[in-house]
Amino acid sequence: MMVIAPRARRLDEIDAAIASWGSATDLGAAQAAAETARNLVVGAHGPYYGDGDGDGQVGGTAQEGLLPGLDGTPGLADPALGSCLERDVLGGSWADPAARWSELHVAIAAWTPTNNTFPSLASHPQRIVGWASLTLATDDLATAVEYAGHAHLHIDVAVAAVADC
Repeated sequence: MMVIAPRARRLDEIDAAIASWGSATDLGAAQAAAETARNLVVGAHGPYYGDGDGDGQVGGTAQEGLLPGLDGTPGLADPALGSCLERDVLGGSWADPAARWSELHVAIAAWTPTNNTFPSLASHPQRIVGWASLTLATDDLATAVEYAGHAHLHIDVAVAAVADC
């Protein structure tokens, strides 16, 4: 159980950020929380890491992401800890992390309100990054809060996977 603790803590941090994002009463707060959630998933070696809301601060600073970095830097979700992490958190092999992150980039670029491309992503945390990225690009609080609701579904799956390991 001690091996899982860092993953569970990280998921708790992501869950708290998504809760703040979903209950935000202004767009700046929603975007700051979305940035935090996104950075906690990707870590410093992942894509989209940094000051996504442009406020001069990096929320959710994390050297190690939940998922592997673009350069193959390991993430907290180590598939050696159990097949449930590989299935519901990693969403399969990360032998080619650049390709896995490219799938996310393509899904974000192709997403429209009538074409939700995120179900094509096997990793639930990657979907959180997608919803956070859309939130950081919107200028509407109601839309940002709606996206937090989608992200919440995916953190629930990831939390359940870690709890089952």
